[in-house]
Amino acid sequence: METERGAEPATGGPAERRPGPGRGTLLLMSVAAGLSVAGNYFAQPLLDVIGRDLHLSPSTAALVVTVAQVGYGLGLLLLVPLGDLLERRRLAVTLTLATAAFLTVTASAPNAALLLTGTALTGLTSVAAQVVVPYAATLAAPAERGRTVGTVMTGLLLGILLARTAAGLLAELGGWRTVYWVNAGLMLLMALLLRLRLPALRTTAGLRYPALLRSTLALFAQEPVLRWRGALGALTFAGFSVLWTALAFLMSGPAYGWQESAIGLLGLVGAAGSLSASVAGRLADRGLAHRVTGAAAFLLLGSWGLLAAGGAGGGWSLAALLAGVIVLDLCAQAVHISNQNLVYAVRPEARNRLNSAYMTSYFVGGAAGSALTSVVWGIGGWGGVCALGAALAVAVVGLWLADRLRRRPAAGVRGQQEPVAVAGTASSVAP
Repeated sequence: METERGAEPATGGPAERRPGPGRGTLLLMSVAAGLSVAGNYFAQPLLDVIGRDLHLSPSTAALVVTVAQVGYGLGLLLLVPLGDLLERRRLAVTLTLATAAFLTVTASAPNAALLLTGTALTGLTSVAAQVVVPYAATLAAPAERGRTVGTVMTGLLLGILLARTAAGLLAELGGWRTVYWVNAGLMLLMALLLRLRLPALRTTAGLRYPALLRSTLALFAQEPVLRWRGALGALTFAGFSVLWTALAFLMSGPAYGWQESAIGLLGLVGAAGSLSASVAGRLADRGLAHRVTGAAAFLLLGSWGLLAAGGAGGGWSLAALLAGVIVLDLCAQAVHISNQNLVYAVRPEARNRLNSAYMTSYFVGGAAGSALTSVVWGIGGWGGVCALGAALAVAVVGLWLADRLRRRPAAGVRGQQEPVAVAGTASSVAP
């Protein structure tokens, strides 16, 4: 990430002489980012138990995941650009406090309407994580920026991965509402610590809010790489959401009959996705981002065959299911990292707005995948879900091939390397 022009800590000197955030402050920002996004993923292993408690149909329960992603997507588009206009510590603290308040709405919801409202608003303000990341990059010295951003993004990724596990364990102890009450308390603590530990950071972007939003949206028209990679990201994350939305229904159903805590532990399997992040980043740095995307796209399609075989129950089916989850997570992460490397390399001076635009597309795709899953599960069960996921994977392969053919006439000399991303962005992993 680039340091925004004119961005300085209120009490600091020139950007190049800043000492950067201390180890404790960096750890705090990493934990805050992880806890912020975790609230959007608690429901995934709990859909069945939430549905039983509030007397919801499976399709209505699955909407909890959808509205969380819609809310997060709107926050990326509408709130994240405010980091270029407002004092960042105040913005981060305000969004964190708002997230805590909305988590209590979800925790105390007596019906579907309040449950969905609290979930949507929590998703909207949980983009505090996407404010904290560029905040950390701005505080860091240029030579340490990649390490700083990587540390904060690691916390964000762990928040996504461990949210499902924590949700299952806490639900087993005190019911599904417990995880939301606990997270609300932790977010209040994060708001206090962020206010005490972070320096004030003012920016002089020179744009008013409407102009900032217009310039973000205009990037889609101006940058073909953003359009193609945004579409690839949307389709990939749609397939990812299809899997994790339907998985709780499969595992709690007659084929497996797992309890919430066991279902939550499946989130640990997703940790394998983080293993592909550094590998994909290094390959992208060597100019191989397009090839990584292609290989991941074809493997993504194959993962749905394994997942389909995992629907019958029993030892061999479970092994196929776990293998499918690992492959899908690895491939989804590889596509995402390759996308980020190519998108961020387009216009370094507009990297925050490029991130807002790309991530908005990404989460719109996730919301669409969850919404489709809620319909397909009711019609075709796990088999229908796997067919939907495979269709999305076919679309990813087709789009990658179309992009490859589109670029081939302009490739120039045979064997020319593909675009290489700016150093420091390869390890950036987002929810």
